[in-house]
Amino acid sequence: MNKLMKIQQAIIETNRVNLLTNEPITGLIPREHILVDSDNFSFIYLMEENDQYVYIVLDESIWSTLKESIEKKLPAYLISDKDQIELTSFQDEIEYIINNIKGNGNYGEEMVEKVEKTF
Repeated sequence: MNKLMKIQQAIIETNRVNLLTNEPITGLIPREHILVDSDNFSFIYLMEENDQYVYIVLDESIWSTLKESIEKKLPAYLISDKDQIELTSFQDEIEYIINNIKGNGNYGEEMVEKVEKTF
């Protein structure tokens, strides 16, 4: 089973957005792809660890910060107590998926409304 890792908080710094988690991230490898979880109103950044996917869950509680980071074209970093990993291709992927969701009923009416309202 794939592991879920929820982002607890997103914080904008001068030149980046930090996505904070309480879980260890050592050994995670970015897979440079974002999925959509319409049922839980979340974006999922894919990472891998020991040939298993790890889903980095970006739920709607951090979307306003994500919007600001997109507008400023900031790189995203996954941060834990001891480590940090740049989420490569994050900005390109999140912009692509947001633009794909807008006006697209395939993601569910409520997801489309939430994305259009926030982004």
